[in-house]
Amino acid sequence: MIEPNAAHAPSPMATAEVTSGRNRRASWILYWRRLKRRPATLIATIIFVGFFGLAVIGPLVAPYGYADMDMKSLLKAPSLAHLFGTDEYGRDVLSRVFVGTRNIFLLSGSGTLMAVVIGTTIGLLSGYVGGRWDEVVMRLLDVLLAFPALLLAMVLLSSVGPSNLNLVLVVTVLYIPIVARVARSMALDLRTKEFVEAARLRGERRRYVLFHEILPNAMSPLMVEASIRFSFSIFLVASLGFLGLGVQPPSADWGLQVNEARDFISVAPWTLLFPAAAIAILVIATNLMTDGLRQVLASGLDTE
Repeated sequence: MIEPNAAHAPSPMATAEVTSGRNRRASWILYWRRLKRRPATLIATIIFVGFFGLAVIGPLVAPYGYADMDMKSLLKAPSLAHLFGTDEYGRDVLSRVFVGTRNIFLLSGSGTLMAVVIGTTIGLLSGYVGGRWDEVVMRLLDVLLAFPALLLAMVLLSSVGPSNLNLVLVVTVLYIPIVARVARSMALDLRTKEFVEAARLRGERRRYVLFHEILPNAMSPLMVEASIRFSFSIFLVASLGFLGLGVQPPSADWGLQVNEARDFISVAPWTLLFPAAAIAILVIATNLMTDGLRQVLASGLDTE
């Protein structure tokens, strides 16, 4: 006999989805509460989000075109017409800083994302399989780690030529070994856990064990590592732009702006001050946010 309300009873799958959604909301609420207890981390997070928003809408809210020249307004000091002043070509410094935010996020973010995806895959596979495969892969990655990052980037870009694509690929190559080492250490620690052994005993494939059992439990340290790599890549991209190996003129790039402003620092210091300050503030904010993220994730999101 069918009970009157049986037809309207929720399925177990629907109940599980609702419970999972509630747990995620509770975790984010708890994360926000713990974030508010760390003022430096909270301020850094707000600044980072502000820069990210500027990267999205910067070209839309810039008061002038980033490449628009005005020969009547060369090296003008900050004013109501040009809040950050103008450079040696009469271009609005504020507009170039706004547009440069998108470039720095796009190049640094793309390179970091590719490095994290490839490095995580290599590290998890190497740590899980072990043996000769692990030894060979780690020794090859050690070769890349033996070179200073900026020096290796300069050599690579000098060989293939400066371009946005090559810059992203160089950032990817530089940070794959570091991310792979973190992922490998997590795989070495987790591969002996009971839930991994249970998955193997069930006959699950290696891909399933790596990406459905080990990876979800390694996400917290990998998220922190990705944030650290992103902060380093921001500084690397800006440094390469300063050296003339990054974004090429007349594109708006913070490092390129600092390089172009060197000859005018005594007569127009604002042309160097504002892009340099943008680099420093974004890197510091990212580092502080990463440090706070590490502390919050280390304390766990499931208990108060």
